[in-house]
Amino acid sequence: MSEVSEPDGETEAAVEVTLVPKRGGTSVIWNWFGFKSSDTKQTSVICKVCRRVVTARGGNTSNLFHHLKNTHAREYEEATRAKTSASGTSSTSGARPKTTQLSLQASFTAATPYDKSSKKWKDITRAIALYIAKDMVPIQTIERDGFRYVVHTLDSRYELPGRKFFSQKCLPELYTEVRDRVMNEIRHLEAYSATTDLWSSRTTEPYISLTIHFIDDDWKLRSRCLQTAFFPEDHTGAIIALGLKDALSAWGLDEARLVCMTTDSGANMVRALEINKWTRLACFGHRLHNAIERSVQHDARVARATGGGSRVKMMERVLEQEKAITQVLAADQKSRHLLPTWQDIDVLEAITKALKPLQDFTDALSGEEYVSVSYVKPVLHLLNSNILKPEEDKAGLCEDIKKRVLDYLNEKYKDPATDELLTMATFLDPRFKTTYMSPEKLEEVRSRVATETKALEEKTATDASSTEDQSERETSTAPVQLKKPKHSLGSFFKKCSSAPPKQQGIDMELDGYLLMATADSDSDPLEWWRLQCSHFPRISRLAKKYLCIPATSSPSERAFSTGGNIVTSSRASLKPENVDRLVFLAKNLNV
Repeated sequence: MSEVSEPDGETEAAVEVTLVPKRGGTSVIWNWFGFKSSDTKQTSVICKVCRRVVTARGGNTSNLFHHLKNTHAREYEEATRAKTSASGTSSTSGARPKTTQLSLQASFTAATPYDKSSKKWKDITRAIALYIAKDMVPIQTIERDGFRYVVHTLDSRYELPGRKFFSQKCLPELYTEVRDRVMNEIRHLEAYSATTDLWSSRTTEPYISLTIHFIDDDWKLRSRCLQTAFFPEDHTGAIIALGLKDALSAWGLDEARLVCMTTDSGANMVRALEINKWTRLACFGHRLHNAIERSVQHDARVARATGGGSRVKMMERVLEQEKAITQVLAADQKSRHLLPTWQDIDVLEAITKALKPLQDFTDALSGEEYVSVSYVKPVLHLLNSNILKPEEDKAGLCEDIKKRVLDYLNEKYKDPATDELLTMATFLDPRFKTTYMSPEKLEEVRSRVATETKALEEKTATDASSTEDQSERETSTAPVQLKKPKHSLGSFFKKCSSAPPKQQGIDMELDGYLLMATADSDSDPLEWWRLQCSHFPRISRLAKKYLCIPATSSPSERAFSTGGNIVTSSRASLKPENVDRLVFLAKNLNV
């Protein structure tokens, strides 16, 4: 037990307790002094040798050295050597760093929170709003202790506002900002395509999405999710048609410039586009899925093995784990009747062999950042000539499935309107041009290119004239008598020498386009057009029109995946307008 001394002017009663070091202490003297753990403010310094309390006002260590010198000679010598050694090391390591003491004003500023009207506070708040919207995190995240700790550590002067500020002010303002940007971006589109679909949220609330696709001035394919609107009405074709019309109108989009809308094969969606008299392209993914399902649906050989609704990936997994499945089922007498027979395995292998190659096409044609519509005809050609082509010397389930899939796809894609659309898209892709069309079809394509090119030029002239007339009406003033200019001699020759007719110019462009070598199959057709558009100004406008069409409706389905990440079990009470706003921001924000 430590000796307890009487107070002598510099000490108080000794204590017997575990001592803790001084927080932030840098002097060597603190190796011999400490504080009680209960002394959270560390006001009473205690000597570790004699356990006496030593006065050290304001953190001054001189009195601590004096205590060691008068009371503990050996410890004082050790402290002196340690202090000298520390000073020597500091002096030999280079010049002593110059310490700068903050002024009173600077110290006050460092401890003062940012003003909420300052640029710094606004920038940080905007960054947090972008994080909430882009990463689809709940707004209540900002009230969690961990998030507040991170923000305070990054910048202690920033005071985080409450969730109501973000939900009622910050996010609505961000939505308005992004909406205005998208509106300006699509306001003057010459042509665009769209995808749409219907979806029910976790709370079974119905929504309809609309995503448009276009090629910008830099020849980049762009997609903009315009809405994920609450759609509680009956999902009849007439009501969907009206809803889609209202959506385009709300964004100031001209229906006449809509090239095509890609949808699934739902009867109500098909009817809606018929009512609106819009060109429709059936989603290639849905059609391929239907072809696969129908190929195995009514085959007695398939029913037992697949259960009527299996998928290729599931079958592959069963074949891969066949030995393990057999061992597990055989180990229990009650489950032995479930053991797959050799006939089951043969059926699974036949189905997998026939259908597995088709899965890759769906994935490849589902992208929205690259041209996909011009691939549909080449893919159909490949299926007919190679992948699904019947082998004359073979028969069986595999060949039957191939034939059914091929017959279904050929039947669906022989529709004249669909074939014409896909033919134009393939022709305008420099990787394919006339590869997948007959010589007789080429003349039809040339004729259609000429007709549509003239229509585009006339539309442009009409729009320009309307804009000019409107500008004149807005800026009209009192009539001013202008002096009639005299004609120069050269002006008479200008009247006589006219530019080549439009048809001649179009024919020259078509001939030049067809004479150029076909682009590499792995190249980007939009990059090719970016480099060549000055040589083919008329045809390039048609390329922008047709190559923006997506081959599948996957973009709208991705919008619903985003919606599913937003309307989670912990956010099931979100209002529909907030769902629309958050999906829009997540899909269109550029961070």
